[in-house]
Amino acid sequence: MGDYDEDTAFLGQTGPYFWTTFFLLNTVFVSTGFNGLYIVFVGAAPKHHCLIPEVNLTDEWRNALIPFTIVDGVVVQSQCSRYKLDVVRNLSAEGYIPGRDVNVTNLEQEACLDGWSYSKDIYQSTIVTEWDLVCDNQWKVPFASSTLFVGYLVGSLISGQLSDRFGRKKVVFISLGAQCLSVLLQSFSHSWRMFCIMFLFVGASQISIYISAFVLGTEVLSKTMRVLFTTLGAFLFYCIGYMTLPWIAYGIREWRTLLAVLSATSVVYIPLWWFIPESPRWLITQGKLEEAEPIVREAARKNKVEAPAIIFKESEDMSPSKTYTMLDILKSKNIRCITLMCLLLWMAINIGYFGLSLNTSNLSGDPFMNCFLSATTEVPAYVVSTWLLKKCPRRALLSLFLVIGGGVLLLIQFIPDTLQHVALALEMTGKFGFTMAFSIVYIYTAEIYPTVLRNVGMGMCSSAARIGSITAPYVIYLGTYNKVLPYILMGSLTIASSVVNFFLPETLHKDLPETVEQMQECQGVCTGPKKDKYVENGAMGNLPVQHEAKSDVQTLTL
Repeated sequence: MGDYDEDTAFLGQTGPYFWTTFFLLNTVFVSTGFNGLYIVFVGAAPKHHCLIPEVNLTDEWRNALIPFTIVDGVVVQSQCSRYKLDVVRNLSAEGYIPGRDVNVTNLEQEACLDGWSYSKDIYQSTIVTEWDLVCDNQWKVPFASSTLFVGYLVGSLISGQLSDRFGRKKVVFISLGAQCLSVLLQSFSHSWRMFCIMFLFVGASQISIYISAFVLGTEVLSKTMRVLFTTLGAFLFYCIGYMTLPWIAYGIREWRTLLAVLSATSVVYIPLWWFIPESPRWLITQGKLEEAEPIVREAARKNKVEAPAIIFKESEDMSPSKTYTMLDILKSKNIRCITLMCLLLWMAINIGYFGLSLNTSNLSGDPFMNCFLSATTEVPAYVVSTWLLKKCPRRALLSLFLVIGGGVLLLIQFIPDTLQHVALALEMTGKFGFTMAFSIVYIYTAEIYPTVLRNVGMGMCSSAARIGSITAPYVIYLGTYNKVLPYILMGSLTIASSVVNFFLPETLHKDLPETVEQMQECQGVCTGPKKDKYVENGAMGNLPVQHEAKSDVQTLTL
């Protein structure tokens, strides 16, 4: 077939059809917002100490049974040990008074053999209280968080192939059903293992929703609406879901009920099946012209324009183009270096972004408000980054926000405990910086790679991002040993990635490279004498400034 955008130009760039499809598709991203990070509340660890069983003890000995320890300079009750119960029971029976007759600090200690007692000031129950994921089993919480991101990795690898074979619309709604069922089954988990297995399916279905709906929007919408959809629409509606999550969790403090309610919200998307169209572009590639044409004619009717008698025109046969793979990235020293630096950037940004997102329950103050503030900081970040990308150099812009994000995290360790609000403000500033970097790196990376390698390069970077997000829960877990360790690690890694970023080529006001030869060289490393790739391949002529192509880079940010 001919060029789809030219064939459907009569629809215009805006209109009721495009706006309706824009908002309906964006509502799908709301579900990914409040289903993506509920582990912040479901996996929260309330204050706890060893359970004191119902044995014959005086009130003095019952109050003295739990030893005190110093954590981050604060004296608190031990969470993982108690004084040996048999010894304490004998001392109590003999009438000794702790602190007066007996120096309790000299008594032998033992593990929490009878389980733990958990505070219910904030949460009625979490998976931590359900399965005692504390002390020696504390590692199971970050492991559970990581299974979600493993699911992201699996889902991102298979969702594209599924949507190419069965259609974008079908995969979106099948994934919504799979997410609903997975979260519901997770709420009935009888063990930590079952919870983790279902969390993997939640992650796979959730990223499949995001990618398939993203692709569907870029293929159905006009060029003007496509840019708005990919730069602001999908991200902002995700933020709406993210900001909604803490208030749902605030009203439902029991983790099983919370998951059941979140699962039930997917039911509201069932009616959208009759309002969201399949991608005509995909139908055409599958030879289903008779199904694609009625969709376009219905769009013309809603936009109140007249469709031509023949919408899709035949084009001249084109010779098959070469298919590029990851091996082509390894052939060139320049591309290898650029790819390695991009992989480091994506991994560092994702560790910081998801690390701070998962850490909100560990901050001082109300965990629900902290999560809401963390989500709210993303809204201005997406708006500002969209505006700055139109005018500012990508390399300097990305490095600036990496330095802001990493720098404030390194400053947190110097904030005294008496200024917790300052530390919270710095963490939210860091979240703003990481979100800015998150949105910029998508566009920047897509502009660096040539068309023939763009999907391969973006796919590799996306995989590196998943590895970074899988690592993030363990970075936060380091806070159990020292509360500043996660900040030092994330801050140092981010500052280092900002330095690496300066070796990448600038892409502002540059033509999008089409071939490997047109790809710019990295700056100062991995290269010999700098060559002008565009001059070197002068036989191709000067490419026109591809303003529309630059805008359409947004459609590749999966």
